[in-house]
Amino acid sequence: MTGRNYIWIVAITLLLALSPLVIASNTFFNFLILVLIISLAAQGWNVLGGIGGQTSFGHAMFFGMGAYTTSILQLHLGVNAWLGLVVAVAAGALFGLVVGFLSFRAGLRGSYFALVTLAFAELMRILANSLEFTGGAAGLLLKLDPGFANMQFSDRTSFMWLALAFVFVSLVVTQRLADSRFGAHLVAVRENEDAARALGVDVLAVKLKAITLSGAMTAAAGVLYAQYFLYIDAAIGFGMWISVEALLAPMVGGRGLVLGPLVGAFTLHGLGEVTKGFAGRIPGIDLIVFALVLIAVVAFASEGILGLLRKFRARLFRKGGA
Repeated sequence: MTGRNYIWIVAITLLLALSPLVIASNTFFNFLILVLIISLAAQGWNVLGGIGGQTSFGHAMFFGMGAYTTSILQLHLGVNAWLGLVVAVAAGALFGLVVGFLSFRAGLRGSYFALVTLAFAELMRILANSLEFTGGAAGLLLKLDPGFANMQFSDRTSFMWLALAFVFVSLVVTQRLADSRFGAHLVAVRENEDAARALGVDVLAVKLKAITLSGAMTAAAGVLYAQYFLYIDAAIGFGMWISVEALLAPMVGGRGLVLGPLVGAFTLHGLGEVTKGFAGRIPGIDLIVFALVLIAVVAFASEGILGLLRKFRARLFRKGGA
């Protein structure tokens, strides 16, 4: 089963990488790049909230940390964008470690941990909206200077490949994590934290590793967002929108499953765009679609789209065997 999972990861990546051969629409590439960025952030959430069972309502804190770190380094210190990426990912990981230590050391779990992450995200939003070096309410505007050295590209296809490379790495890392002893410990903590502790699992260490990796992945998504749109402000970087999308994508696609965030992100944004095409650019129509999809998933497919497909496949095999 593990080998088949890697085959799916490679196949999906190749399919998306070769899409420019048959589709040349800038609208499509804008859609695809945004979906890939969201799926990367959602994969970060999935490591902590899906596999690890530590639900977060505030993953915007990591997304914004990545976006603001690279933007500040480039604008105020003249740091190269690629070096800014490395520092931003490290900052996201470190921030995750700090938040995790403060929360998990205090024994917070479940709704208490979720609310603490929401509070941290809101705190970061307020700070980013107030401080001078973050641009305050005006935000930060990166200089347009296309070139590989600046992580800016004259065509959207190149940036799509870059975003796809990040998503591919995140998929492989998550799959390896799921197949490892650390992944087994994460699942044990998710299912029954007290029982895992009784069996000798270092629960605090496992949670801290998970939130550190989660923070790094989500910060990388923030960097990609800043580099593509060349602008970031508090409402974008630390806004509730990214926390919601990072949570919804795994829930819809399949919480705790490696491909869940990618499938969920495509489903949500694909349905959102189709709805806009029929209903016009009605403000908030995509959010209505997100809500309806979430209600449908909770009511009829609690394990997400991939979980539902697995059940159907199992039924077909049982009927075939009979």
